Amino acid sequence: ACSIADLVRRYRKTHTDWEALPHKVAIQLNDTHPSVAIPELMRVLVDDYALPWDKAWALTQGTFAYTNHTLMSEALERWSVELFERLLPRHLEIIYEINARFLRTVQIKYPHDDGRMRRMSLIEEGPQKNVRMANLCVVGAHSVNGVSELHTELLRKDVLRDFGEMYPERFNN
Repeated sequence: ACSIADLVRRYRKTHTDWEALPHKVAIQLNDTHPSVAIPELMRVLVDDYALPWDKAWALTQGTFAYTNHTLMSEALERWSVELFERLLPRHLEIIYEINARFLRTVQIKYPHDDGRMRRMSLIEEGPQKNVRMANLCVVGAHSVNGVSELHTELLRKDVLRDFGEMYPERFNN
């Protein structure tokens, strides 16, 4: 939150509009640990600066890039919804909205593919609901890269296959 606040403060010193944000600011998500920065930037843009959702989302996606360091799907972070409800309820609301809009896009592109919808959802359903932080990173960033060409190919074709099929242009190294 402090990094996002500082970034926005410094950007607003020299810019009166938001159009240049993705051209002047780059936030590199080094694995999924800092992924909560995505809903935090959305919160700042929507709540603090009253930007319309679609504009704030375009700026957010243009600002973030994601590097994945972990090929094992079981090592990809999942944060409990209950934790978000207790500590970051507004961020959870934003994640739910991102997810709802994203899943509408998935449904249009892949109608009647409920399995794909479940796999791509930012929310993992089950006895304990979780936020899939890698999915949030892929959806919230304009670029997804691995640490090598082989790593990126494995991400695109295996670990994040559904996303690689939907957004092949985002995967690079």
